[in-house]
Parts: sequence; structure tokens; C-alpha cells
Amino acid sequence: MKIVIMGYSGSGKSTLARKLGGIYGVEVFHFDTVHFLPDWEIRSREEKERLTRTFMDTHDGWVMDGNYSKLYYERRLKEADLIILLLFNRFACLSRAAKRYRRYRNTTRPDMVAGCKEKLDWAFVRWILHDGRTKEARTRYRRVMESYPQKVIVVRNQHELDACTARFHSENILS
Repeated sequence: MKIVIMGYSGSGKSTLARKLGGIYGVEVFHFDTVHFLPDWEIRSREEKERLTRTFMDTHDGWVMDGNYSKLYYERRLKEADLIILLLFNRFACLSRAAKRYRRYRNTTRPDMVAGCKEKLDWAFVRWILHDGRTKEARTRYRRVMESYPQKVIVVRNQHELDACTARFHSENILS
């Protein structure tokens, strides 16, 4: 099973990725751990590409979480058996990011590189509420839905996410 999870910041991509990785018994690839080095430094593009390519070339099944449209984006979408778009509204995403911050403040969350302590600064709040929701991002999600309608699931709120997760869990138990 190969699953791509994309969506807005704070929507729960990494949490869902961990759950689905456990349900399907496949490794989880968090793009944030490829993008960042300790202390929120950004890894070189060449190194990010190498890490992503190596992972994809050496795993028959995976869950990949994150947008990162310049890192084997089309290959991920084509190879995926399932694409999940978490398109929660901006205020739900901000609330979820604040909850995550309270939980991991002064520590590094499990889906992040060691040395990147959880933060919720004004730049990130602005990203969640405005800058990360550009017309380009909305167009990119719409294109994914149009290009891969047979394997896209769109999740817009917590109720839908709970139902989706329960369905995966019950389907995997039955298979």
C-alpha cells in the first residue's frame, strides 16, 4: 500500500500518516524531516531529492505526508494507491496547531527532526491563516482531485477524518 497525505498546515497530516503506517504496516516518510535540519535549518535541495528518491526506490509500501511539490510530486501521486487531501478550514488548522504546540512545547514532536523544538510564532500563524492558502495551493489540490479521482479522498473536518480512519482500520482488519 502506498499512501500520499497532503493538505493545509495544521490539518493533521503527520498524525494520520502515523496511524495509517501502523494500520498497514508500512514505513512513514514525513517530508518535514527531509526539509529541515536541527534548529529549523533548511536542508539543501539536492539532499532532499536524494533522500526522497532513495526512500521511494527502496520501499514497496509507504505513507508519505507533506505537500512539498518540488520533491517527486508527480511520481508520488502516480505511484500512490490512495491520495488523502486534508482540507480543513483555516481556523480548525490554527486550533489544531495551537493544541500541538501546547502538547510539544519545548520538545520535538515525533514527526520532526531532533533539535526542531515545536513553535507557534506569528509567521506560522500567518502561514496557517493566509499565506499557505494561496490560489496556487487550491489549484494544486483541485488538479489532484481532477487527475486522480479514483484514488483521492478529501477530508474537510474532524468528523470526516474520524470516519475515514475508522474505515481504514476496519477494512484492514477484514483483509
